[in-house]
Amino acid sequence: MADATTLSPDLSRRLAVLARALLAAARTWALYPPEHPAVRESLDRLGAASAAAGGGQPFSFAVTPDTLLVGGVPAGPEPAAIADAARWLHERDVLQIAWTGGIAATALQRLLALLCEDPRAVRQRGGPAAVWSADGDPAITLEQIDFSQVLQDPESPDRVRRKDDPWRAIVRAVLDRRRPGDPGLQTRLLEISGDAGAIGALAQDVIAAHHAADGSPMLTSQAAAVVAAYHHLVGIVDVLSPERRHEVMQNIAAATAQLHPHVVMQMLGGAAIGDAATGEGLSDVAGRGGVVAGIIDALDDVNVAQLLATTLAIQGQASRRLAAVFHTIAGDDERKARVLTLTRRMLSETEFGRQDAFESLWSSMEALLLTHDERPFVSPSYRTGLDGVGDRAERMAADLPADLVALIDTLDQDNVRRLSATLLIDLLTLERDPAKAPQLARDVAALAEDLLLAGDYASALAVATALQRQAVDAAGAPGDASRVALDGLVATVAFHEAADLLGDMTTTEAALFAELCECIGPAAIDALRTQLESEAPTEGRTRAAAIIRGYGGKAASRLAPLVGSARWAAQRNAADLLGDIAAPECVPLLQPLLRGSDARVTTAAVRALAGISDPAAARAIHTVLRAASGEQRRAVVDALVAQRDARVVPVLVRIVEDSDPFGADHPIVLETLEAMAQVGDDQAVAALAGLLRKNKLLARRRVKAVREKSVAALRAIKTPGAAHALDEAARNGDRMLRRLARTEGSQW
Repeated sequence: MADATTLSPDLSRRLAVLARALLAAARTWALYPPEHPAVRESLDRLGAASAAAGGGQPFSFAVTPDTLLVGGVPAGPEPAAIADAARWLHERDVLQIAWTGGIAATALQRLLALLCEDPRAVRQRGGPAAVWSADGDPAITLEQIDFSQVLQDPESPDRVRRKDDPWRAIVRAVLDRRRPGDPGLQTRLLEISGDAGAIGALAQDVIAAHHAADGSPMLTSQAAAVVAAYHHLVGIVDVLSPERRHEVMQNIAAATAQLHPHVVMQMLGGAAIGDAATGEGLSDVAGRGGVVAGIIDALDDVNVAQLLATTLAIQGQASRRLAAVFHTIAGDDERKARVLTLTRRMLSETEFGRQDAFESLWSSMEALLLTHDERPFVSPSYRTGLDGVGDRAERMAADLPADLVALIDTLDQDNVRRLSATLLIDLLTLERDPAKAPQLARDVAALAEDLLLAGDYASALAVATALQRQAVDAAGAPGDASRVALDGLVATVAFHEAADLLGDMTTTEAALFAELCECIGPAAIDALRTQLESEAPTEGRTRAAAIIRGYGGKAASRLAPLVGSARWAAQRNAADLLGDIAAPECVPLLQPLLRGSDARVTTAAVRALAGISDPAAARAIHTVLRAASGEQRRAVVDALVAQRDARVVPVLVRIVEDSDPFGADHPIVLETLEAMAQVGDDQAVAALAGLLRKNKLLARRRVKAVREKSVAALRAIKTPGAAHALDEAARNGDRMLRRLARTEGSQW
């Protein structure tokens, strides 16, 4: 059985798409002016994602610091975009967002403008919900964190909807088909029965457990689970508070009206579904005045019209099943006429109702719903023809000449899609009108997005290559527009989803996607960064790192969010990647990582800086050695030594040369000399020989310590150059140096 405490895979995916679209739109809004094409495209994607999230129904989610919740149920752990969106919204005091279908672009613009404003300024104006209620759009509802409620009495009425242990026990009881026997749970059920919102949340929780492995809903099981939950509620009310039955049925009907119409249709019209509590069919339950019959009686005309309109908009036509349910709900002809009038009015406000063929389609649907008989609209001969069309097509295909089989294969979906890409690429290449170029570039980028969604990475690469060629062609009209289109492609949901799937791609697909990222440029890192947050060396992280390394120093600034991440794994991975790039631009990003408290991050940062052939890298290590405490300084030195790599030696040499061996840097020099003794080679000999000759009055003890460490390092290096430096010190040094060199030399 699925876990009822997490969202279904399908709902989690749709929520992740919405979260990613919201974050992408916010990034685009922050980077470009409102009239920029990239902003318009991101708004279109956000609107489409918000509509898809609810499946055509109003949709809302709550915000916590770590995740998003739908109906009080948290999303699954897989999509990183959900956690990022939750953190971003929580920082802006957003507690819940509710969306309705058909949100205008202007409403989304105002929402982004509010969310991208400085949160402190928004708080001074009363908070996001107060500002939105005054200047926003009713299609979107915001709720904000009310800090006056943080210490609210736990016995307050709002606790009835809390997803605590008793709530989860009730959900498990419903799913296990048993009645809660605990008096505390029975009291909680009685409280839930008085709150339509709590009833709806309970229904959503039991629905969430019934999905197939691919995330598709199991409608029969979902409807049975909802009916079982309703029976628990009504059964408790009948025993403990029978006078409230009518009120409870009204609440149940209100909650049912907010469920997905397919589930409601299955509840009200599925005779095959058993009453979960009694084993009877739904028709039997309705006949004996049970819960389903009570719901039907409690649904008013508006509820029925809304259910009917939503179902028709989703299905695009009426069916005998829908007509049967409609006949059950609205029994008399007068009510049917009223409900159909309301339904048509609701549909006229949707995209489905604005179609040119809607009038004729509505006439057929209305006649079917009123007569509950579809035979007048489908003649017997036509039905027979439809039933046999499949067999006829197979016979025709079998009789095709051999030379036409290959021709028909070229008309499949993949080939048609590639043909569309080829035609648009040709149009882009031939376009010379500067006024038409931006729109054409946007169309080509939109095609690339569709190709990514379809998984056709080869065609998407061809489109991106064409845009990249136009972007670098100063003489071509679509040049600037193509560059903008490529950058905008990174902000799309399709590109982010492809980047998230990088670890699951085949080798060929991953290679094509890598070439696509190369065409786009370093902007692609914005989508690839999520792969670098993994602690384990996943396939996706390995592939993303390889793509980012290909950008060289240009990638450094795009990795800044990882350096500032609160996750140690993200910081470590960023340090490793910056070390692989080994460009001077990486040094400023690695410096903050040296001052962290996590030894794993410090080690990675030191390792990265040691591999960068730039004086700034050595200065960065020297600076942190000076500023660090003993333990942290030791950790930095140990990280240098742990590599056992000759590339570290120039860094150690520069630290010695830039330090005052007899002053404040004395401990640093001693630790560096110990490190040279372990990893040094001929590159360190000159610096060590020079350090042997240094002296200072009134610092004899420090001079001796430095010389001892230097002689020990030369002895450990064991090269002819080191031996020569020791012999020279033994012959020509002062008395202390000669004694130390000879003593150490005797141990050579």
